[in-house]
Amino acid sequence: MLEGMRIARFSFNDRPQYAFVQHDDADDKDYLIALDGYPLSAQTVKPTGERHAVDGDGVRLLAPVIPSKVYGLAKNYQAHTAFMAESGMSDITEPPERMMIFAKPSTAVIGPDDPIVYPSYSKQMCYEPEVAVIIGRIAKNVPEDKAMDYVLGFTCVNDVTLRDLQQGDPMWTRSKGFDTSCPLGPWIETDLDYANAPISFSLNGRDVPEASGNTSNLIHSIPEQIAFISSFSTLLPGDVIMTGTPHASGALAPRDEAVVHIEGIGSLRNVVVSA
Repeated sequence: MLEGMRIARFSFNDRPQYAFVQHDDADDKDYLIALDGYPLSAQTVKPTGERHAVDGDGVRLLAPVIPSKVYGLAKNYQAHTAFMAESGMSDITEPPERMMIFAKPSTAVIGPDDPIVYPSYSKQMCYEPEVAVIIGRIAKNVPEDKAMDYVLGFTCVNDVTLRDLQQGDPMWTRSKGFDTSCPLGPWIETDLDYANAPISFSLNGRDVPEASGNTSNLIHSIPEQIAFISSFSTLLPGDVIMTGTPHASGALAPRDEAVVHIEGIGSLRNVVVSA
């Protein structure tokens, strides 16, 4: 992994590009240092000389990657497994011994402030705040003790789920793979204490403590996840692994503002809209 770096993908006047994120103590603002090159490849990247405030006119943060695929882990925290069973949304009362893996297509990915579209065919949309791993190198049959060598960094993800469809369809394709179901951002943090990262969530400006948690409580660690997934699927640079939601998962409705916050990364904000 690269050390001490934040990598963003943004558009300025509708032109997408990558940037390093730097904080300026003088005005206490974050700035995008535009790059010439692609940070997820082996090529050298260098600043172009462009500098934009993250909140500047004409600037829009995009999803930090366009993955070839997104994998997620189900029931990877004891507290979430218990919550789902107690609320009647699952008949699994104990975390499974083997990882439960599902996938989202790349078309599910959206960026910060992009709308989450509530489909007309569902009546129960839920949030799931999580830490996402961004793969930085081609990974196949990676041993667990080498797994972090294949990681570029981490970002926030909201594993938006249509709970009513999930209960009726055990394959989960529609319930978790629909368009806009994978908000990612705000950027990639390359230097995160990934084994002890606090996760929190707010809804319409109010903290939801029952949705919070910490990656220290993961059942299957991030290195375990990379090793297992790469044993059956080749991971490519930019691919995403959603590591699991820590505790409770609640309902979303049109006009709701959902914010995932991970200490050491930042906040990912999205608003729900009707289809």
